[in-house]
Amino acid sequence: MDNLVKFIAASGAASRRQSEELIRKGKVTVNGALMLNPAYRVSPDDVVCLEGKKLSAAEKLWYILLHKPAGFVCSSADRHAEKLAVGLLKEIPARLVSAGRLDKDSEGAIIFSNDGNFINILAHPRYGVLKRYIVHTAGEISEKNLRRMENGIADQGELLKAEAVRRIGEKCYEFILNEGKKREIRRLTAVCGAPTRRLIRVQIGLVALGELPCGSFRELTADEVNSFMEAGR
Repeated sequence: MDNLVKFIAASGAASRRQSEELIRKGKVTVNGALMLNPAYRVSPDDVVCLEGKKLSAAEKLWYILLHKPAGFVCSSADRHAEKLAVGLLKEIPARLVSAGRLDKDSEGAIIFSNDGNFINILAHPRYGVLKRYIVHTAGEISEKNLRRMENGIADQGELLKAEAVRRIGEKCYEFILNEGKKREIRRLTAVCGAPTRRLIRVQIGLVALGELPCGSFRELTADEVNSFMEAGR
């Protein structure tokens, strides 16, 4: 028997972290009664509903890499967004959740799944899944500022930090990030006097964007999925 958080995540309705929030906000019932205990052990006979909709274990687990175009929003909870990234995956017969975010103005690799445990591994910084970005800026960044980015720069009460950053061309840089705070790269380059003009995420863990066309998607291979599962272990 799984606890309630794991059950909701396994249904594909939300990630583990989101599932716990939904429970605490009173969105979940078990056998018709409000359930606020995330650790509740779900039995085979229990009927679990999220906002009135019955949940069940996903029949097929999907692991999808999308090349997100700029202008698309990753969060399906943004009711004001005209273009949702998940809308590009309409032919997949499952409710998919993104593993982390890629801001509206950025493009590149983002992974979707209906496997809540898998989403948790990709999204949580403790599992050390690194992401690689190609960043074009409005100006050159000095070596001193590149090292500052690796050591950490305070901005708006947060410590922003790249695992590694290097110049690869004229006003063009490669960034490696682990956690990826909100608009972290854009904030780092702005602090260093070279605002970001274009940002492309080209790799997540061992999964590379490669030649996947913008707006297209593909399923992850078994080896790619297993590489993330090993990180989770």
